[in-house]
Amino acid sequence: MLKQHQQFFKSLIVLSDLGCLTLAWWGAYYLRFLSPLFPAPEPYAFGDYLVAWVFVLAIWGGVFEWLDLYRPRRVSTHRREIVDLCKGSLLALLIFLGVVFLAREIVLSRIVVVLFWVASVVLLNLSHVGVREVLRVLRRKGFNLRHILVIGSRPQAERLVRTLEKHRQLGLQIRGVLLLDDNGESIASFGGIPLLETQEEALALLRAGAIDQVFITLSLAESNRLREIRDWIGDEPITTHFVPGLEAEVILRGRVEEFDGLPIITLQGSPLYGWNSVLKRSLDVCLGGAALVLLSPVMALIALLVKCTSPGPVFFRQERMGLDGRRFEMLKFRTMVEGAERETGPVWATADDARVTSVGRWLRRTSLDELPQLWNVLKGEMSLVGPRPPLPREVEQYEPWHYRRLEVSPGITGLWQVSGRSELSFDEMVMLDLYYIENWSLGLDLRILLRTIPAVFRGRGAY
Repeated sequence: MLKQHQQFFKSLIVLSDLGCLTLAWWGAYYLRFLSPLFPAPEPYAFGDYLVAWVFVLAIWGGVFEWLDLYRPRRVSTHRREIVDLCKGSLLALLIFLGVVFLAREIVLSRIVVVLFWVASVVLLNLSHVGVREVLRVLRRKGFNLRHILVIGSRPQAERLVRTLEKHRQLGLQIRGVLLLDDNGESIASFGGIPLLETQEEALALLRAGAIDQVFITLSLAESNRLREIRDWIGDEPITTHFVPGLEAEVILRGRVEEFDGLPIITLQGSPLYGWNSVLKRSLDVCLGGAALVLLSPVMALIALLVKCTSPGPVFFRQERMGLDGRRFEMLKFRTMVEGAERETGPVWATADDARVTSVGRWLRRTSLDELPQLWNVLKGEMSLVGPRPPLPREVEQYEPWHYRRLEVSPGITGLWQVSGRSELSFDEMVMLDLYYIENWSLGLDLRILLRTIPAVFRGRGAY
């Protein structure tokens, strides 16, 4: 039944694609030869365009099938599908042009070919996105569901279950969870999803046809158990997905190249080197310097308020870790009573923290307490955008994959600050930092700076 459903939806998308290609081809033909939009047409043979249309359907259909563009895409994004369709359309166009060149008897208008290709890319993307959206609506209503089994250790399984439950439009209904490290703890975190006790119980579900897909999620240290799991699943005709843990996602992200038959994995590094580092530093100096000058009256007023409302210094100085683990003294306006951390040591502030002064609470909510860090930016110790600078004691507790946060200069703002701040877990914060490091661009920095303004006004997660 599952195969029949997949074949039905595949046939639906294929027919939709052929219709889009037909509309784009004859629409371009009409615009060039039968509409008043272009000058009088040169001599042409209708038969050439009829033959070329058959080539179009065959080539585009064959290329899309070869690139596996009709596979089920429940866990894929629209953006990824659009990119794949554009690549497939470009490859099909090159093949089509090669065929037309070899078949010298066929003469086509270049305007028709260009109009067709542009229109086909737009129509194909609209078609695929439209069909996928219809399917997502149906899945939210309980149709076209796939029943899945989650296998893995508790932390990874909890993370995967939360993610799948949050995206119900995928139509993935969790029928059971098999924990490899179950120690009898409560399963409240799974929201009542059945917890399987043994491998035999999981196999019984598989053999009864109650499971369509298996999701295996393991940490990098446990990845050697993947073969063990595959062995006891055996030859069951089931689709299996592997979801690595957070640290594996970071360490294993890279590209695979081949050298004389030997696969070589190149781990992805930071793009912040060479001219990119010069561009980022130039942005920091120009915008940071301008902000320091323009905001100096505001900073003077804040300094006066801090000094007049509570005894103690205006600035709070704290040792932090920067690029490559170098230590520096980070500046902030003081927001707590003097000596607040004398007994407790440096600990994160919480909502309604009694150590925070009345002015300090307002400064924290608006993030104005961080304005003195503009001086750290000009000194080169920090950047406008980047990971938050950690305390030395925090770095001592890092897991190996956390250290990548220190590959770039820390920032006043970043993806963490505009995505929830204290409402996010530490691992979620680190993943945002690593995404920023691996995908850095000047445009990304500017977008984060623009997103910082509404995030400051909302004050979400700021204590």
